[in-house]
Amino acid sequence: MQTRALGTHGLETSAIGLGTMGFTMAYGPGPDRDEAVRTIAKAFELGVTFFDSAELYGLGRHLNEQIVGEALAPYRKDVVIATKFGFRFGPDGRPSGLDSRPQHIRDVVEDSLRALGTDVIDVLYQHRIDPDVPIEDVAGAVRGLIDEGKVRFFGLSEAGPETIRKAHAVQPVSVLQTEYSIFERQVEDAVLPVVEELGIGFVPYSPLGRGFLTGDVRPAEEYSEDDFRRHNARWQGDHYRTNRRIVDELHAFAKQKGITAAQLALAWLLAQGDEIVPIPGTRSVDRIRENIAAADVRLSPEDLARVQEIVPDGASGSRYSEASTPVWV
Repeated sequence: MQTRALGTHGLETSAIGLGTMGFTMAYGPGPDRDEAVRTIAKAFELGVTFFDSAELYGLGRHLNEQIVGEALAPYRKDVVIATKFGFRFGPDGRPSGLDSRPQHIRDVVEDSLRALGTDVIDVLYQHRIDPDVPIEDVAGAVRGLIDEGKVRFFGLSEAGPETIRKAHAVQPVSVLQTEYSIFERQVEDAVLPVVEELGIGFVPYSPLGRGFLTGDVRPAEEYSEDDFRRHNARWQGDHYRTNRRIVDELHAFAKQKGITAAQLALAWLLAQGDEIVPIPGTRSVDRIRENIAAADVRLSPEDLARVQEIVPDGASGSRYSEASTPVWV
């Protein structure tokens, strides 16, 4: 696996990471804990060194972080583990709002360190911007944790240009994580220029369009009730039919090049900038092998132009419901 400098602040990872959310939430029933641990450990053996978790993915109980920590314990010095704070949770473990108050950040970090079984978090993200807490206070709290040796690098998720600049002035932002893929291009105009200007690494989540850019695509009603895709506009009605036609064209183009549509999508992202490290999420070892092979795919200017021709404006339909769509400031 090739490596990349994720920004200019000293963070280096594999060119493709692993998002672990799907092991515990959002995509229907996950594997049992032992299988999840084995799969994440296998990803490291195949060359992945960047693993993305969050308090949220364990529904307030840090379950996802526990699995990640157990899987990577034998390799801890050789991997980069990212996790996130920023929510409060109700008695049922489900998120009940945002909370990035400095003391809450400290409390979450202590819980995350225990769950991960480590003494330092490599990348600590604010999961979503909390409008009730100035971003300068958030950055200051993380700066204190960095000074104490409990965190190495500060990250933001789904933040806009103004927020990024304000945070960066207090504590350098090393990584920004936001959805980006052939299907989702909103970051290109306003966010990526700021990332490049400030030397911030960029981590696209859902780089395979939440599975749409793979070979397993079904309409919304064929997913389980606890699967995000059952309730998302991109899998419904005319949106689904439009997106399916786009994906069929991408599959045909990828086949001409002797690769899969998923590899085409990941190679396209890697070609957008040297500071970009996508984190496709999968629970399958075979998919992990397929995804990391994309790091060796080289797309010509003509290939990139063909992708743009097939998908000029991204997918049809909103990426989140109106109530859940992150607001960039």
